[in-house]
Amino acid sequence: MATYNTEIHTGGGGWQQDRPLTISIANRNGVVPEDGRPSTGTTVTWSGDEGNGSVTFFDGGSRFEGTARFPGEGPVEYRGRIA
Repeated sequence: MATYNTEIHTGGGGWQQDRPLTISIANRNGVVPEDGRPSTGTTVTWSGDEGNGSVTFFDGGSRFEGTARFPGEGPVEYRGRIA
């Protein structure tokens, strides 16, 4: 499991702090290990009633970049750094 401090970027508004993102994914092996971070190049995509997005991890999983869309809002750039 990994928790990231996140920011969103709207067209003309610059980067703004957003709520933390916590990721925990496991199947036969830990995609995001319970005590670690995703490896560089891992891409996570989600979709649901609470929004959707897609992010790719860099620098040993210490940061990510991508896009997100939250209910009632347009798409935004989305980035984060390990908390």
